[in-house]
Amino acid sequence: MANLKEVRLRIASVNSTQQITKAMKMVSAAKLKRATDAVVQMRPYANKLKDILANLTASLEGNESEFTVQRELKNVLVVVVTSNRGLAGAFNANSIKTANALINENYADLKKSGNVHIIAIGKKAQDYFTKNKYNVIGNNNDVFNSLSFNTSVKISSEIMDGFVAGKWDKVEVVYNQFKNAAMQILTTEQLLPVQATVSATAVKSNVDYLLEPSQEEIVNGLIPTSIKIQLYKALLDSHASEHGARMTAMDKATENAGDLLRALRLSYNQARQASITNEILEIVSGANALSAS
Repeated sequence: MANLKEVRLRIASVNSTQQITKAMKMVSAAKLKRATDAVVQMRPYANKLKDILANLTASLEGNESEFTVQRELKNVLVVVVTSNRGLAGAFNANSIKTANALINENYADLKKSGNVHIIAIGKKAQDYFTKNKYNVIGNNNDVFNSLSFNTSVKISSEIMDGFVAGKWDKVEVVYNQFKNAAMQILTTEQLLPVQATVSATAVKSNVDYLLEPSQEEIVNGLIPTSIKIQLYKALLDSHASEHGARMTAMDKATENAGDLLRALRLSYNQARQASITNEILEIVSGANALSAS
């Protein structure tokens, strides 16, 4: 009977866990819809702005913006985007792993000399890089509590000011780009200096822009806006990816709990059957003993 009681407790525990994972999956699905809508609306604008800016910057002759200056690499800033909470599969671990690989492969010497700086957006990245003694700048754990362009601008402005002041000579962003609920693409993008390259689309379509007041003024006005938009898009992508990863993880956890429940019920029925059989054998043995006497 002790075995039966133990199995019953385990069944109740797993059943409770399954109900929780189902509820978490539903919550994540609702949040994912809102986050996906925001990404879908922002992505075309951000990508087109980036293309236009790259094309215009590439055609400038001798007039560099303060955000396009290529300097000797002495200090690097890596912006790592994770979430504040776990239970999202490998979502956070993959971002941190990708950031570590980027630093160790491309900036190993700068890391040794303490010239790799981190801006962590999300508690998981903040905790990891602080614990591992990186030069972590500020605390941005509250960004995803109310994600908006205004909250994002505070971070991008700090990054831009630091680049102009020479605190860092290159800025890269590591985040999960949203593809669908089951797939996130780990992405590393150079935020600063802005790269002046003509996009493939522009080459194919022979894009030519009529500019007023002047190309230089437009480029210098667009660059800060583009940088802010690119970081905001990365945050939106990561936010949607987080909810997709969590929904997928909770769906898998619900399935696993169901499999475990079926196995436990089978064990319970087998133990119950064995217990009943033992009781019958005891009764029969007692009856036989009485009749023999």
